[in-house]
Amino acid sequence: MIVEFIKKNLPVEIKEEIRTRFRMGPYPDWRALVAPDRELWETAKKSAASGKKVLIATSVGAHRSGNIIESMLAVALTLRGANVEVMLCDESLPGCAKTEFGQVGNLKQFATSGPQGIKSCVGCYTYSRQMYTDLGLKVNTYSEFVTQDELKKIDDLVDTIAYEDIATFEYEGLPIGEHAISGALRFYCTGDLQSQDYADPILRRYLKSALLTMYAMNNLLDQGGFEQTVFYHGIYIPHGVLGAVARKKGVGVVNWNTAYRSRRFIFTHYDTYHHMLMNEPVSNWKSLELTPQLEEQVMEYLYSREEGSRDWQQFNENANPSLEFAVQEMGIDFSKPTIGLLPNVVWDAQLHYPANAFTNLIEWAIETVRYFAQRPELQLIVRAHPAEVKRYSKSRQPLLAEIGKVFPELPPNIFLVPPESKISTYAIMQACDSVLVYGTKTGVELTARGVPVIVAGEAWIRNKGLTMDASSKEEYFQILDKLPINQRMDAETIHEARKYAYHFFYRRGIFLPIVEKTKNNMAFALGITRVDELLPDKCLGLDLICDGILNGTEFVYPAEERPHEDE
Repeated sequence: MIVEFIKKNLPVEIKEEIRTRFRMGPYPDWRALVAPDRELWETAKKSAASGKKVLIATSVGAHRSGNIIESMLAVALTLRGANVEVMLCDESLPGCAKTEFGQVGNLKQFATSGPQGIKSCVGCYTYSRQMYTDLGLKVNTYSEFVTQDELKKIDDLVDTIAYEDIATFEYEGLPIGEHAISGALRFYCTGDLQSQDYADPILRRYLKSALLTMYAMNNLLDQGGFEQTVFYHGIYIPHGVLGAVARKKGVGVVNWNTAYRSRRFIFTHYDTYHHMLMNEPVSNWKSLELTPQLEEQVMEYLYSREEGSRDWQQFNENANPSLEFAVQEMGIDFSKPTIGLLPNVVWDAQLHYPANAFTNLIEWAIETVRYFAQRPELQLIVRAHPAEVKRYSKSRQPLLAEIGKVFPELPPNIFLVPPESKISTYAIMQACDSVLVYGTKTGVELTARGVPVIVAGEAWIRNKGLTMDASSKEEYFQILDKLPINQRMDAETIHEARKYAYHFFYRRGIFLPIVEKTKNNMAFALGITRVDELLPDKCLGLDLICDGILNGTEFVYPAEERPHEDE
């Protein structure tokens, strides 16, 4: 009855607004949140007009987490005197982080006409723009900052560059090709584009998107007078290019992502956390006094990660914690010296890391298996990452399949554990003499448990003085030649490793109690009822984030001063 009344009696513009708001679903309803504090909000916006200019470069309007956190930051920064504007893609990009292979029903159509042709752009711009319009903040769009002459230059470049040159292509000193290939790999959920249908036209779509983003961001920064930019992740298309342009122009960059513990978020200055956490100054955590209480706290948390009960994502749920179960499943004898190998997902965060010993994760895994095939006195366990099959987009290039292409028959001392296995990663890795990692954060956990770790890639435990880090193949195999180690880490190093684990999981993850978990624990919602809850001194984590954005302070949460908070 109510629906019929709306259809018959309400004006078209109001009906359209109702439809928009209904379909916006999880986006914050800022109109309702501002209503109780309308005078406060309008006064804050007027006062902020002369404040430090900050660009919230959300860009992908359909990214739910991005829109929740970044619209919240836009409000909080305005309340602290910042002059905030927003950047959104207005259905301009021919390929972006919103679309992935598993969501595309017709790959040929996507290759031909992009996300617009498969209706992937529907609602992406509309609802996010409505959200920021409700706040009365200025929204800048991609299309208004790219000229027709620039569009022609982009088309000419995309049409003429050789396919094999795209990945290394630079434009005016910017690694445009790196971000294009990273975006395409994310789309396909693979570690390379070999044998992928329509790889050429789809990679060119991401190249064109990278160039469009470059021009739009460059022109907006030239005209806008921004001192700081804030946006999600800092990699892929478009966010990787946004950061590259801002850094080149000397404009500040703040990137963020969900941390591992629930209701925690990682923020970094200058670049994505993938790069910055590897080279974080040890002074950020070395002076931390890890009391017995804090040590017990972090170890309890690390043990909880075996089932992921305190985390956003749960990759190890329903795993069998028994080592005996693993022995029966694999037929392995742990009385023999055993080395573990823990990869991350093949396609994830495919960026350039100068310190990597190998070109990519697959090369590392295959070369490592080949090495151990010549060391029959040692056993090697390769435990594929559960996220290959448990993530919302399954990996289309499983690591074990890649190993199988090179080794159709494995030597008897090599054991492979598939991603869907119920074998506990923690049970088998703790039974190993030492563990080899590439990019997984598990290195942080294992060192805290005293397990020696060898790093070949971009793992965050690198450069902390806690692991054996290899920066070349030669160095890597020289380390392997010394295996087995036959002993655990010494007590002093274990204590330092636990100190870093506390810093990584408790201090780098900024606690935002105003963010509420949803039922599936992988998504969240903004848990406020009015904007005055975002004022200074209402939420320590939010104050810390805003201070970092506006004043450049470190994004380190003083969890050691609040040891009982939300445990």
